[in-house]
Amino acid sequence: MTIRDSSVLMMENGGSCLPCTPDEERQIVQDLKNQSDLDLKEGNLYFLISTRWYRSWERYVCGDEPSIDNISFDSPHMNGVSSKRAERPGPIDNSDIIQNGNGSSEGDDLEVRRNLEEGQDYVLVPQQVWEKLFCWYKGGPALPRKMISEGIVNEKRVEVFLLCLKLIDSRDNSQTVIRLSKKASTRQLYEKVCKLRGIEQEKARIWDYFNKQRSTSPLDVSDQTLDDAMLQMDQDILLEVQVDNGISMDSTGNDLALVPIEPSRSSLTIAGGPALSNGHTTGYRFNQYPGSSFGSTFMDMDDGYDSYNTAKKGEKGGLAGLQNLGNTCFMNSALQCLVHTPDLAQYFLGDYSDEINTENPLGMHGELALAFGDLLRKLWSSGRAAVAPRAFKGKLARFAPQFSGYNQHDSQELLAFLLDGLHEDLNRVKQKPYIEMKDSGGRPDEEVANECWKNHKARNDSLIVDVFQGQYKSTLVCPVCSKVSITFDPFMYLTLPLPSTVTRTMTVTVFYANGSGLPMPFTVTLMKHGCCKDLILALSTACCLKIDEGLLLAEVYNHQIFRFFENPAELISSIKDDEHIVAYRFDRKQGGKIKLEIVNRWQEKSASDYLKGSERKLFGAPLVTYLEEEHLSGADIDIAVSKLLSPLRRTYSSAKAHGGKENGFLPEVIDELSNSHNESVETAELEDLCSRELSFQLSLTDERISSCKPIQKDSILKPGKHIKVLLDWTDEVHELYDPSYIKDLPVVHKTGFTVKKTRQEAISLFSCLDAFLTEEPLGPDDMWYCPQCKEHRQATKKLDLWMLPDVLVFHLKRFSYSRYLKNKLDTFVNFPILNLDLSKYMKSKDGESYVYDLFAISNHYGGLGGGHYTAYAKLIDENRWYHFDDSHVSPVSEGDIKTSAAYVLFYRRVKSKTKAEMAETSQGHCC
Repeated sequence: MTIRDSSVLMMENGGSCLPCTPDEERQIVQDLKNQSDLDLKEGNLYFLISTRWYRSWERYVCGDEPSIDNISFDSPHMNGVSSKRAERPGPIDNSDIIQNGNGSSEGDDLEVRRNLEEGQDYVLVPQQVWEKLFCWYKGGPALPRKMISEGIVNEKRVEVFLLCLKLIDSRDNSQTVIRLSKKASTRQLYEKVCKLRGIEQEKARIWDYFNKQRSTSPLDVSDQTLDDAMLQMDQDILLEVQVDNGISMDSTGNDLALVPIEPSRSSLTIAGGPALSNGHTTGYRFNQYPGSSFGSTFMDMDDGYDSYNTAKKGEKGGLAGLQNLGNTCFMNSALQCLVHTPDLAQYFLGDYSDEINTENPLGMHGELALAFGDLLRKLWSSGRAAVAPRAFKGKLARFAPQFSGYNQHDSQELLAFLLDGLHEDLNRVKQKPYIEMKDSGGRPDEEVANECWKNHKARNDSLIVDVFQGQYKSTLVCPVCSKVSITFDPFMYLTLPLPSTVTRTMTVTVFYANGSGLPMPFTVTLMKHGCCKDLILALSTACCLKIDEGLLLAEVYNHQIFRFFENPAELISSIKDDEHIVAYRFDRKQGGKIKLEIVNRWQEKSASDYLKGSERKLFGAPLVTYLEEEHLSGADIDIAVSKLLSPLRRTYSSAKAHGGKENGFLPEVIDELSNSHNESVETAELEDLCSRELSFQLSLTDERISSCKPIQKDSILKPGKHIKVLLDWTDEVHELYDPSYIKDLPVVHKTGFTVKKTRQEAISLFSCLDAFLTEEPLGPDDMWYCPQCKEHRQATKKLDLWMLPDVLVFHLKRFSYSRYLKNKLDTFVNFPILNLDLSKYMKSKDGESYVYDLFAISNHYGGLGGGHYTAYAKLIDENRWYHFDDSHVSPVSEGDIKTSAAYVLFYRRVKSKTKAEMAETSQGHCC
């Protein structure tokens, strides 16, 4: 991949380097990004930029607002807000994402650090954006990367990490690092090596030298990609140069004949079929599809070892480790759990060739199942020698591009894909029938469940279904018409949320809409996936809401009401932790009348303000009340404001105010308003204000506060459902009322360095299961179409276990991802090793055993970016646990396998004994 310097490209394209304002830079970059997103294709060029530098540029062009990648420029948060801008950043500095902080000037020869995390350490920008940024700021170095297509679905992604190969020259044992795209051809590899070493291509032979063992034949000079040739990151390749007499000499002077090495023979077979000869099957053949590689390429999988190294005499099978091919510990952990699943091991160690489905368009045409089966047999037959899963990873990456490359991935995601892929490759159903799903229609659950499972089996019938799939009951209830829909769906594993991830603590400030009390913050805890109705119920209990009272939720932004939460079904997940949420407490009989919003404003004065006038700024939280009158005057608004501010009255009268009438306040009115606590007297005085001048400086405004119209005593306001008024806090108002109560609203949830991270108490697997089975509303992106309402509704969903499989997999949801936040929970989950009894959770009583024993665990240690996966697995025949840490395998006591790193748990059903077995066991005990 040879890429010219970006500055040259920019000059050719006639790019302009004229200075721009920050807003212009932001808009230009956004437009270029949008244009690039419309033309995604293989070969497009992208550039890596250090996140550290890129964020400093964003702060310069966007002020203190969020990243321009995360907000829309027409967002309400951007309108009318002048954020303080950071200083203009210096030249682009990519030194922190380059290996060892340096590199050559050629973009394709710069090695990028492998432990980078996308979005945290680097960002990818299209070529046009890079050219503009480089034009404005210079710097670098340039790190160009191409977009490639992967997998049978041609999924497109940018190849951030180039394939790094270590070239060993057999003539002098010198080593040279070669970097190429994984999509580069072997022909391009030959060209680059020959140019580098100054030799003729006809005299060069390049060998796959993985684990210092030469492959059976040299790499062909062809269009085959390096990825298809199964060359791995950081592996060795061997260069041999042909001399005049047809041989080359190594550094010691020994002859190196250029003839293929005959592969080792083995009596073991693929899928129980005939023995291999030179990597080809001699008996049956599979129906190959275009591009299939069931031939010698697929079967040349010695991976640095003989095709099958049989265990030494006395050694037990299943104790082989898996080599780490570069951040593949996630894959090794998942594979060890699967190959130690007794049902899978027994199946793939036998003859399963008749069940390979090469025609299933949803599968991998049998290749994934064959690759997994071959790897499983190696692990069970190689004694304690570690196996490199190179061929399996190559097949996996071909059909699941998300697992290609050498980034760290999630072991549970790999398990989910692998089980589904193995199922489709082994599906006994060749032609799937079309089956129309029926509603329960009030029929008995047993009848509906049996019908659903029968329909599922008619399309899905494999070993994976037999062993791993169960069935749960799903109940949906429409929140509008109360329509109930019951379905029975299959599952492959159960994703259990940790209780700490299920609940959410929220702080909301409650105001009195009738002015009868001071605002007060309340902190409540509720289900994270709950809705505003749940939040209102929790607040109602916390603030002792009366029967005839209600709460109106709202978000305050920039001292105004940004939005009202008037839909009780709206999910609280739409409320971010750093937002300010308030609730207005009102009498239910006033609901539905005219809503009055009072926005507070004061004058900020300076020395020059007395000459040119003071600037008015918004402050505090707005006050909201309901008015019943249809025709409102300025006096009515004035009285309403007086009521709302009454709880903020100071406990003393202003001396200045007693000097006479100030801002429309009469001295006797002030005395009575500040000292009287008699409700009837207060009401009489407020009514008396109608005949006097207005007590406050009020202005009628619109939603955006773009215009202001002063309100007079006899002003007549046009009727409407929402009236917005500005209240100017003059010095006289400050003398009478304390504004501190409406300032500094607490955020929903405050997190920071002042909060100490304490060790969370252990929770049980049963509490996780309870959280999973708890009723919850569907998300706004997962609406249910109600057949009765003929509309999509945010229905409530309840899951129940109906049928459990022989192997039950629990996935503990330790990771949470959102657009703005990534998090991992290291909470210790206490799970039983033996006799996990799930009888109380079952809705059906089919006579099966619901008792399970643990036999494997996939563990995750560390954080999100630099974590490590291992596995615990139990050899059933030996009744002993082992720790599998990539290549290292060691025994471990049963008491040590319970850790806070447990991520995926594998349980196997304890079969209930028959009467004959119980009698035999009883006789044995008697003897």
